[in-house]
Amino acid sequence: MARLPRLIAPDQVHYVIQRGHEGQLAFRSADDYAFFLQCLRDAAKRFQVAIHAYAVTPDQVQLLATPSDEIGLARMMQWVGRHYVPFFNRKYQRSGTLWQGRYRATVIEAAQYLLLCSRFIELFPVRAGLAAQPADFQWTSYLHHVGARVDALITEHALFWALGNTPFDREAAYRALTDQELPQEQVRQLEAGLSKGWALGSPLFKSALEKQGGRRVQPVRRGRPRGENR
Repeated sequence: MARLPRLIAPDQVHYVIQRGHEGQLAFRSADDYAFFLQCLRDAAKRFQVAIHAYAVTPDQVQLLATPSDEIGLARMMQWVGRHYVPFFNRKYQRSGTLWQGRYRATVIEAAQYLLLCSRFIELFPVRAGLAAQPADFQWTSYLHHVGARVDALITEHALFWALGNTPFDREAAYRALTDQELPQEQVRQLEAGLSKGWALGSPLFKSALEKQGGRRVQPVRRGRPRGENR
């Protein structure tokens, strides 16, 4: 079956994943992480993509991002690749591709999934055994969201601002959310959507996306239509 074109919806939040080729390391030192994030900051500004959350770990990059148009997200990722991959190859005297094919992007309904996805991304280093606590791994947006540092890469989403009336209130509320166990049913839905690139959200949200993008955003139901005679 032919692969559907990647769905990009302007002004909607996208969960983006870029993995290293065949699981190889894409980041080996603090300088690698820092240079990649600088490239990402420059590209996000250049192509008008708001970054709401991120985690950069040894073999992959995860982002929550809102593009302002249909081409900005792809151009941002391409621009970062054109600058980071040559840097990495020169430094480690290697050649060839660094990433495992094209990046994956899944459109999410912010009201249902933004805060869940933000926590899911920032807790990834803990799940991967890279840190005991999210604050122990510095290459994520967690420290920004809990007020431990200011990260110029991050554009705070309106739903984050809705957590409280002051920065202290928002940071405390977000820390409390992160301390809670992630809802497993929503996590299963998230992981299933990410694996296939299907949109995540309510039926109304998905219907609107299909009209906007002119393509399916969810799998076709199998079996006979309900009510069909046998």
